[in-house]
Amino acid sequence: MSPTPESAAPWWRFQGHAIHGLRVAPEKPEGPAVLLVHGFGASTDHWRHNIPALALRHEVHAIDLLGFGRSAKPEGPAYGGGLWRDQLTAYVRECIGRPTVLVGNSLGGYAALAAGAALGSEAAGVVLINAAGPFADEQGEPQGWGAIARRTIGAALLRSPVLQRLLFENLRRPATIRRTLRQVYLDHTNVDEALVESIRQPSLDAGAFGVFRTVFDIPRGQPLDELFATLQAPLLLLWGIRDPWINAPGRRASFQRHAPAGTREVVLEAGHCPHDEVPGPVNAALLDWLAGLPEGTAMVGSETEPAHAAGARP
Repeated sequence: MSPTPESAAPWWRFQGHAIHGLRVAPEKPEGPAVLLVHGFGASTDHWRHNIPALALRHEVHAIDLLGFGRSAKPEGPAYGGGLWRDQLTAYVRECIGRPTVLVGNSLGGYAALAAGAALGSEAAGVVLINAAGPFADEQGEPQGWGAIARRTIGAALLRSPVLQRLLFENLRRPATIRRTLRQVYLDHTNVDEALVESIRQPSLDAGAFGVFRTVFDIPRGQPLDELFATLQAPLLLLWGIRDPWINAPGRRASFQRHAPAGTREVVLEAGHCPHDEVPGPVNAALLDWLAGLPEGTAMVGSETEPAHAAGARP
């Protein structure tokens, strides 16, 4: 029997704000818990093809970061890596309460890494899927979520509230969302109405425009190499190597220079969101890595696993 979703804390509160989350688990979960963290503008819905497969073996959680999805979108918080790091660490400690593997895509990858480093031995592992975030030695345009968002909207210098509002209204149109997704998915099969609506609906919430405006000012955060240096948990890198937003081959080379010894890699023929574009290979890679990951066990050696799987389905 497949596990069914249950409410782990659908309105758990972080810094006084309502946070949406879910938990799915088999009767007898294996290994550590798993926490899934979406990217900029996405939500727990973006893990739609991963949660059912992972939850056949593991206790799986997913939450909407503050400002996104079904979570609150308040004015005032300093949106950025520090805030979302603190949200994830609080969730692990308050709602999971045992060693957890944090899995994040894009902005969620940076937040997952920052939280994994902050959690120390409470993090059983970290998985980065085309993660955002800067390295200390990078010059010029940041390679984090701010750069991704600016590139998407083509408006790095536009500070006018009126122009920002016009951009926001255009970006939340279904046709624009669909066109943007088709730019970053190599295989368009899963660019469906459910995905478009999962992005559009949160943009209709009160406060969504205020969160959107912060994209022009989100701080770069602690460099990735500093986070890698303090990370105690095993690390898996999953790459959609055809990602047009982040120069994935070049970025992968930077990760290889700075990631801890023992980091494992899986390379997929996919774009920026391989977990949704080619969920079958991603789920297989995650389950294989998790199966060899007893709680508290460090990895030794280094391993790279290319897997060319464009168009594969679960």
